[in-house]
Amino acid sequence: MTVLPKERVAAKGAKRRPRGKRPPALVALPAALVALAMVLPLLYLAIRASEAGLTEISEVVFDASSLEVLARSVLLAAVVTAVAVGIAVPLAWLTARTDLPGRRVWAVLAALPLVVPSYVGGLVLVSTLGPRGLLQGALAPLGVERLPSIYGLPGAALALSLFTYPYVFLTVRAALRGMDSSFEEAARSLGSGRWATFFRITLPQLRPAIVAGALLVALYALSDFGAVSLLHYDTFSAEIYIQYKSAFDRTPAAILALMLVVLVAAVLAVEHRTRGRANYGGRNSAVARPVPLGRWRLPALLFTGGVVSLALVLPVGILVYWLVRGLAAGETLESVWESAWNSVFVSGLAAGVAVLAALPVAVLAVRFPGRVSGFVERLSYVGFALPAIALALALVFFGSNYAPALYQTLALLVFAYVVHFLPQALGAIRAALLQARPSVEEAARSLGRGPLGVLATITVPLARNGLVAGAALVFLTTMKELPATLLLGPIEFDTLATEVWNATSGAFFARAAGPALLLILISAPPLYLLTIRDRVK
Repeated sequence: MTVLPKERVAAKGAKRRPRGKRPPALVALPAALVALAMVLPLLYLAIRASEAGLTEISEVVFDASSLEVLARSVLLAAVVTAVAVGIAVPLAWLTARTDLPGRRVWAVLAALPLVVPSYVGGLVLVSTLGPRGLLQGALAPLGVERLPSIYGLPGAALALSLFTYPYVFLTVRAALRGMDSSFEEAARSLGSGRWATFFRITLPQLRPAIVAGALLVALYALSDFGAVSLLHYDTFSAEIYIQYKSAFDRTPAAILALMLVVLVAAVLAVEHRTRGRANYGGRNSAVARPVPLGRWRLPALLFTGGVVSLALVLPVGILVYWLVRGLAAGETLESVWESAWNSVFVSGLAAGVAVLAALPVAVLAVRFPGRVSGFVERLSYVGFALPAIALALALVFFGSNYAPALYQTLALLVFAYVVHFLPQALGAIRAALLQARPSVEEAARSLGRGPLGVLATITVPLARNGLVAGAALVFLTTMKELPATLLLGPIEFDTLATEVWNATSGAFFARAAGPALLLILISAPPLYLLTIRDRVK
């Protein structure tokens, strides 16, 4: 019987993904336990809020201040997302598709602001542009007594936009590098100009990448705690923290946390409906020739250099200034080294646990696809949609009421990190397994090797790149995490993030500069491992 091409592809896919095969207990049971653990904080938060009753829930939800916080949070997320997209898309196009001088170096520098936490960006803005800041002091001899206020929406939006646009930049640049340029060349050969070709051909193909990056920016803006607190712009995260710290009854904080979760779920639903379908090309895609900038070369360099200066050079320079000033005034760095070790230790521990937890879920989803495995995989992503402040609050309630032995311990803190950042490790491992042929594992099983032996000697080596990338990504994000560390960290367990926060909250900028610079320095290598080595060639 003749096998048609479509039938041959289907048969090949069936061999790669045997739907009828039952996963071994060694994979299925740990994956199910991981999925259950990811859901527990959200369920407990819902139970804790439901204890208040419908009357109190309605009073909190429909209170004028709650609705105002909702509007402010949505406004901030919309502004930050729009600005980040406006910065990142042209920057990605310049570094991926044009003859911009030094575009490979600019691509590296443009991605590095991702290692700068938002609260460090807030510190730089307040110490530079705030009252009695560096700029005010420099302009005082010229008769400038007061600068426009940096606090509120302008400052918060600026800080978040400058340090979140790399999410869009990296996804769009990767899409541009993998896109088939034959469609653009065909449009130009038919008389379409470069601008018309970009808006009619290139931009529609970039929509999935833009939407994916914009989603990360919007979620970051909605869940941010550090920058909005330092710049006095009340959003859900800041309001939840205030309610938790100041109110005797913490039920309103739980209700506000659920409101934030619902808002995040709405954003995810909008993203799902607008993402489009990515179709960048294949193995034989035509490689685009660099577009000559001509007379636009200088403006392009000014734009690229300006973004890098504002988002990377200026913050690092300001921090170095405050560090030198603090050391000259007698500040010491003794406590910084202990905090640095704590940060590296807890981040490495979270990265290792997250990779171990994500591995069985990834194997179940890729090697044994089906409704059950798909459901388990989707449950594992719940923690990503749960903002850190809401997750921490749920675990505070749980630990203080039902597990006091775990409350404010390193184990509960690491659990919070793993719940929140597990999807990052899961995505990297899943991608690595999809690229690896399952025939090697099947051959090992046919030779009598057990499930544990196949997992240890075949599957793990096949997914090695994904394991390393997932661990690096979890390590990077854990290093920067602030609200979960503040609420769940053990007593006297300071990290670089909490050192920066505590010093900045008291306006001790010189004291905050050392841990902030060290945090950026330690976070840079994982970012290089994740994004630069493979993308800039």
